[in-house]
Amino acid sequence: MAIKQSSKRRIGVIGTMVWDVIYGRDARGVAVEEWGGISYALAGLDAALPGDWEIVPLIKVGRDLAPRAQAFLRSLRRMAPDAALVEVEAPNQRVELRYHSDDRRSEFLSGGVPGWSWTGLKPLLDLARVDALYINFLSGWELDLQTTQLLRQYFRGPIYCDLHMKVMAVQANGLRTPEPLPNVAEWCGCFDLLQVNEDEMAMMAPDPMALSATALAAGVSCLAVTLAKRGAVYFAAPGFDSIADLPPRSGLSTAPRGGTGALGAVRTALVPAEVARVAPGGGDPTGCGDVWGATYFSRLIVGDRLGEALGAAHRAAARNLEHRGATGLANFLRGELSLR
Repeated sequence: MAIKQSSKRRIGVIGTMVWDVIYGRDARGVAVEEWGGISYALAGLDAALPGDWEIVPLIKVGRDLAPRAQAFLRSLRRMAPDAALVEVEAPNQRVELRYHSDDRRSEFLSGGVPGWSWTGLKPLLDLARVDALYINFLSGWELDLQTTQLLRQYFRGPIYCDLHMKVMAVQANGLRTPEPLPNVAEWCGCFDLLQVNEDEMAMMAPDPMALSATALAAGVSCLAVTLAKRGAVYFAAPGFDSIADLPPRSGLSTAPRGGTGALGAVRTALVPAEVARVAPGGGDPTGCGDVWGATYFSRLIVGDRLGEALGAAHRAAARNLEHRGATGLANFLRGELSLR
């Protein structure tokens, strides 16, 4: 991928393009097929970032779906003009989603685009020249622990992570099932900002307070636990209220960088969700957490304070609930006319 010089700030995105087949969302009982996975986060970033930022995907895609994936990228306004997905021979990830309620679903995964090794990722990262990194584990194996630790040691900018499928196993029939995450503290030490939902949190610690203690001690500056319709609860390290509060990195440091080093209490609060304007049972919850996290991080890196960023994330997630699918989602989140 040849990266041209640009005066814009750049956000790198690590995740997986997933082709979804969704059952139980359409009232007619028919399956809906469309892009899922990282596409929701890309749409959220596209809508939330101002014009002086651009998106650089550090994403592999199977050759079978590469043309469709490249077309999706071209539909986004903030995508860097020199951005491109890395095509591989393996079949792209596909997921069959079966909704049992707005909050509960089963997922069956097929395909096998491999994750990144450090020797494969580092040259791409050097070319990309990004100022911030957004990571979302949509397959669960985009990065292993050693590669993520090397990334943290090497990269000087802020790193956001939605752990997502990192706490899910894939059974022989493709069914994804919860699986406890080993080395929780080591994983937490790789990120400045960490996002999990309630189910994912339960695979890491007995309760949110226990996870926050582990995460903040490891170097996370703010942990967010999303609670679906109830909103989100955050745990912020002493002194952290904006990206400017992150201590600077210089060189290949292995030390934690959470908070500012200030003394004081951890701040925590429940931020209620925004009310979506949909009829009962008429909303589409697919991708709400991805849009939430992408918006939250976008607003932080452009200078919003924590409370402002959380509010923007809630509003974006509520808007996402009103829309069907990732196609046209960025326009819908911006308040423009959507065809869906």
